[in-house]
Amino acid sequence: MRIVVKVGSSSLSSAAGGLDGERVDALVDALAAARARGDEIVLVSSGAIAAGLAPLGLHRRPRDLATQQAAASVGQGALIARYADRFARHGVVVGQVLLTADDVTRRSHYRNAFQTFARLLELGVLPIVNENDTVATSEIRFGDNDRLAALVSHLVHADQLVLLSDVDGLYDGDPSKEGTHLVPDVHGEQDLEALDIVRPSASAIGTGGMVTKVEAARIATGAGIPVLLTSAAQADQALSGATVGTRFHATGRRRPTRLLWLAHASHTEGSVQLDAGAVRALTLRKASLLPAGITDVTGPFTAGDPIDLVGPDGVVIARGIVNYDSEELPRLMGRSTHELAATLGASYEREVVHRDDLMLV
Repeated sequence: MRIVVKVGSSSLSSAAGGLDGERVDALVDALAAARARGDEIVLVSSGAIAAGLAPLGLHRRPRDLATQQAAASVGQGALIARYADRFARHGVVVGQVLLTADDVTRRSHYRNAFQTFARLLELGVLPIVNENDTVATSEIRFGDNDRLAALVSHLVHADQLVLLSDVDGLYDGDPSKEGTHLVPDVHGEQDLEALDIVRPSASAIGTGGMVTKVEAARIATGAGIPVLLTSAAQADQALSGATVGTRFHATGRRRPTRLLWLAHASHTEGSVQLDAGAVRALTLRKASLLPAGITDVTGPFTAGDPIDLVGPDGVVIARGIVNYDSEELPRLMGRSTHELAATLGASYEREVVHRDDLMLV
């Protein structure tokens, strides 16, 4: 079984003490035991920024991006060195993989990232993944490693995603209050609607929360990957199949990778506005987008870029890979492909966005 395991900053360190070596060692022991049972493991680890706080004399996670990146620069080496040393005791070689949003939103980067992971796993290496905090700009950051872990799960064709946190699962209310209960299974949106899921901010070092974990579970389960949410202290039980935490059951099928990054990761380059007929064709008939249904174009973008498809009310209804440059589209708007082919040539008898390159959002 191929398992992606994500661990949060608060499970590995504290603002006062930096990286907690004992917690890291316990996690490594659990992952190494899973490897010994025959599982392939990809670790998505937070903690670089947190590990850099104490050496820099900082007591809380900084708010500004530049200081976060400085802390990540200092802490990343300490984090990966600890992992490498501890895994080496189990005879496991680790490889560091630093990602930015570009690596899963640009198709060429996505393919290269997949090939890198595939080769690392083939060579018996345990990849350790983190967002590249040192160089990522605010515009291209994932924002939290829960979402990154869900996308990596799809990228590496994982059989399961395990989210390790400082709480032991999803609760039907505030777990600090009496009368709340652990939710053992989530089968879909209907199980989430009645829950009081809030975004906690008690941690001085993390950025996530239950909201981000549920969203990560939505991404993964919607792509056919089951998710287990539990505490880092229960990592060994979780990876050995014990009944712990909350299990999010798969709600969809595996999707082509281009559709997953369109829905969850892509930074769009522009947009086209659609009339009501085009919206109905896309949402009800699952049709491709044709020039006749476009009323306005916002660019610039070029053929092959991801763009937003916006309804008459200004709401984005889909994302897709466009087949035209933004400069070409204004003279094509409102015209049928048959008419365009007759006046401009056969090359214009094509969709603006083909159905296979379109994702409803």
